[in-house]
Amino acid sequence: MAPDLRLLSRTLVARAVLERHDRWDRRTLRDHQARALARLRSHALAASPYYRRTRAGLENAPLSELPVLTKDELMANWDDVCTDKSLRLADAEGRLLQAERSMLDPGRPWRGRWWVAATGGTTGRRAVLAWNRIEWAQVLASYARVNDWAGVGVDLRNPVRTAIVSSLNPTHQSAVVGASINSRLVPTLRLDARTPVKSLVSALNDFQPRLLVSYASMLGTLAGAQLAGDLHLSPAKVIAASEVLPADGRAAAQRAWGRDVVVDTYAATETAGIASTCEQGRWHLYEDLVIVEAVDDDCQAVPVGASGTRLLVTPLFTRTFPLIRYELTDAVRLEPGSCPCGRPFALLGAVEGRTEDTLTLPGAAGGVRVHPVVFHTALESLSPDGWQVEQTDTGLVVRLAGRATQDHLARARVLDALTELGVTGLQVDVRLVPSIERTPLGKAPLVKAPPAS
Repeated sequence: MAPDLRLLSRTLVARAVLERHDRWDRRTLRDHQARALARLRSHALAASPYYRRTRAGLENAPLSELPVLTKDELMANWDDVCTDKSLRLADAEGRLLQAERSMLDPGRPWRGRWWVAATGGTTGRRAVLAWNRIEWAQVLASYARVNDWAGVGVDLRNPVRTAIVSSLNPTHQSAVVGASINSRLVPTLRLDARTPVKSLVSALNDFQPRLLVSYASMLGTLAGAQLAGDLHLSPAKVIAASEVLPADGRAAAQRAWGRDVVVDTYAATETAGIASTCEQGRWHLYEDLVIVEAVDDDCQAVPVGASGTRLLVTPLFTRTFPLIRYELTDAVRLEPGSCPCGRPFALLGAVEGRTEDTLTLPGAAGGVRVHPVVFHTALESLSPDGWQVEQTDTGLVVRLAGRATQDHLARARVLDALTELGVTGLQVDVRLVPSIERTPLGKAPLVKAPPAS
């Protein structure tokens, strides 16, 4: 399919605007946020029946006092949250179903004007979103910012050959983004993360990307292939996307391609880009595009430097689906201070994973909450090809992939760590597997809790 020239033109303009924002000072950024938020709230109240109904009397309330919008509430009120009467949830879900069955080109706009994607649904019901051409250009520009901060420039004389190892499911935002950017400026190879490694290696060797974008859980495997001499890439940058990059995967990628080559990004379907790392290796929030609030389980703000259990996001550029204080179940930590790079954006200290990845295990005094970092610490050095912990009715199943052999040590480490936290009477079953099974969207969850009853 020929690229959408109007979309590409808008994306390049939006990208140039974002580059100018890098030179703002903190006060200018704050003023921009306040104006953009006021416009968003005014539009939502005027055009969305849901916001008129649920935010009446709160027109002048500060953002921190507004109700939280959950995914379940969004989906239950989809037609009323939407500000365009020509869009209905039943039609959008029908489009997604058709796209999945027929593998339609996800870069082609639906009805000539909408780009539609859904979340993975790993935490329950999936969220469905739609963006018009202006909004989708902002989405693409937010992802392009990752490249700009990483120093990967683009022009017709220097196209960015990009390989994306994620999902080919046409309902997933990564597939829609990849298909949308494929052009002379950004020749794009899209690969399914579920493809056998040998086939991935062959395709990547043939394509020779200048930019490699991959699910974080795949980077360790690809780096292992590079270190073994099977993969022969010299990318300008390698971007870890969609998942938390485990320490062992990061170390392998840095050995394979260089410490300064690996770049981190943090995004969500509902917001597009939220943060990425600059040339100093520090995470910066995209505060000109989205307001973020780190909060606890009661949706109360946590201090900077403390870890929240939820993230409330307010994308400032969306109009079709205004998401004001929308809840992401991500545990993040904001960081005080500034960065030598000079950008005005606040620092993100860490993305610690989803709240759903925290397990509740039996203890002498009741349930014990166990954060995923416990398993990261115990297992990463023992399984270079990946690991997974699944909670079952009888205990935990720990899967070690590929070259892992130290199953007895893994069991001892996990039991020692859990005992120290007060977990008692738990059976830990360690299994050596060829690889970690991936979801239909190609992701490999590190921690799997039991389905909600």
